[in-house]
Amino acid sequence: MHIENFHRLLAPAGQEALQAAQALQPREEDFLRDFQALSRRYDADLSRAALETAISRRKAAAKFPFAEQLYFTREALEQASGWEIATYRAERFRHFQRLADLGCSAGSDSLALAGVAPTVGFDLDPLRLRMAQANARATGLGAKLVFALADLRNSLPLSLSERGLALFFDPGRRSGGKRLRSVSSYEPPLGVIRDWLCACPALGVKISPGVTLAEVEDFGAEIEFISLAGELKEAVLWFGPLKTVERRATLLPGGNTLTEARGVSTGVRQPGAYIYEPDPAVLRAGLVQTLGGQLGAWQIDPDIAYLSSDRLVQTPFARHWAIEDWFPFSLKRLRAYLRERKVGRVTVKKRGSPLQPEELIHKLRLEGEEERVLFLTHVQGKAVVVVGR
Repeated sequence: MHIENFHRLLAPAGQEALQAAQALQPREEDFLRDFQALSRRYDADLSRAALETAISRRKAAAKFPFAEQLYFTREALEQASGWEIATYRAERFRHFQRLADLGCSAGSDSLALAGVAPTVGFDLDPLRLRMAQANARATGLGAKLVFALADLRNSLPLSLSERGLALFFDPGRRSGGKRLRSVSSYEPPLGVIRDWLCACPALGVKISPGVTLAEVEDFGAEIEFISLAGELKEAVLWFGPLKTVERRATLLPGGNTLTEARGVSTGVRQPGAYIYEPDPAVLRAGLVQTLGGQLGAWQIDPDIAYLSSDRLVQTPFARHWAIEDWFPFSLKRLRAYLRERKVGRVTVKKRGSPLQPEELIHKLRLEGEEERVLFLTHVQGKAVVVVGR
């Protein structure tokens, strides 16, 4: 979308076109059909801008409870944190007097930050800045938000030594629709923060949850992995007074958080009465043994992140199943075991197994009303199947 067309979209005629586009409940796969329908009433540029915005708002509904008021480009929406994550993260800035959102894009994080302190957002993209301004007005936060054009690779247009100032940095992690894996490939690269930290150590940085940990170890920051409804969503580096521990796993909704406990060793034993599958945030934060210590559980293999125990302990940090049986993996033996128990439906989970769940289910050729969960994994280096229920 060109910035001129976005300005037209904000005008009364543009808002009318946007309402007409939203009434179509458009999807990307139906763009041509809906564009042709809208073009009968509005010119091509305005129809396209309205339709793109209506599609982005429909997608944004999965992230924002007020998506129908917001404006995004496709890439800006893809990179935007969901509202639950953004507001959770903003709370760590609660005790600062002024915040700067560096790389604010269309302003979704700025909206959350403005909920705790006046915020200034900087970005290099004029269109995204105009969208951020429109989003601030639409949500009633215009008085607490200011946006300005800035190239973060150069010196920042604010005094980093200002008392009570804290920074939030969201570098570009996509280019041409593809994810950028290395922090040195971010736009701008993560290394720019070293100069900022000298003057303003209160800094939080949003990074990809798939980051190679060796790339960020020498920054000396707390790294927090955040999952939402069991899906790993993002990681954050916390510096200076914002840092509280070395590693943290946080589960949303609910805000349950797990931090590293030093000196915990769960040991390795054969499966007991229960099997636990840790949340992906716990896995990425390397806190499996910490969780095992809380549960009185152990690993069933030194290289596999399943935990087991003889006594069930409820926890938000892992799903659990009762273990019915386990044995060395054999297709023939597994098929006979399940058929004898009239199992017709299985869910297959795997860690450390080359087998594909769909292929295994097809080969089992099961019939019956019972249901089980199969864990294809290792026990002390040997391939096994654990049957859970």
